[in-house]
Amino acid sequence: MTEDKAQALVSSLREKLGASLLDAKFDRGELTITVEPAAILKVCTTLRDDPKLAFRQLSDLSGIDYLSYGKADWQTHDATSSGFSRAVSTFAEIADTFEGGRFGVVYQLMSIVHNVRLRVKALLGEDPPRIASVTEIWPVADWYEREAFDLYGILFEGHPDLRRILTDYGFIGHPFRKDFPLEGYVEVRYDPEKKRVVYQPVSIENRILVPRVIRDDGRLPPKPAASDKTNA
Repeated sequence: MTEDKAQALVSSLREKLGASLLDAKFDRGELTITVEPAAILKVCTTLRDDPKLAFRQLSDLSGIDYLSYGKADWQTHDATSSGFSRAVSTFAEIADTFEGGRFGVVYQLMSIVHNVRLRVKALLGEDPPRIASVTEIWPVADWYEREAFDLYGILFEGHPDLRRILTDYGFIGHPFRKDFPLEGYVEVRYDPEKKRVVYQPVSIENRILVPRVIRDDGRLPPKPAASDKTNA
């Protein structure tokens, strides 16, 4: 999408969505709008039915957890020139952006009529996060919303069958949340006495998996000297 086309689309969106449109950002050829979560049904219906927009295809729907977004668990700026770095930038700006919404739902839309793609984002501040289901607007959202519920714990109100879809029936927690431990809460094993699989508390020691990379120039690992090759 060109910048001129994006600006024209934003003008149409502001006209059609009014106060429900909170923000619009064009970056790297993609347009992302942030909308009021309470108005998601009205917004999505307008995006689908208005002939000037005609976003009739939902390509994807996913959840996001912004917990500690923009904050590093280890050194970043100080380590950039000498070792591993997460390359976090504009920390203060990023950290302030998502104060009001830890969770988010992102809708990837496509207008085949106008050959335009649009990313719609709704930020949810409460826990558990809640937002209306868009299955009545795009039926394909059914399994997408179940996946976001399973992995992030996002409740889609009005969904016809909101059950886990990837994890086990007795799974505890939501594994894509950033405060979910890497080892999980429980593990399974086969019990020869009971002759079935049983759940038990996880036995793996909780640890932080931080890679440590030592480099001479900050980019490439040190090359072995010619004498080292000879001795080897």
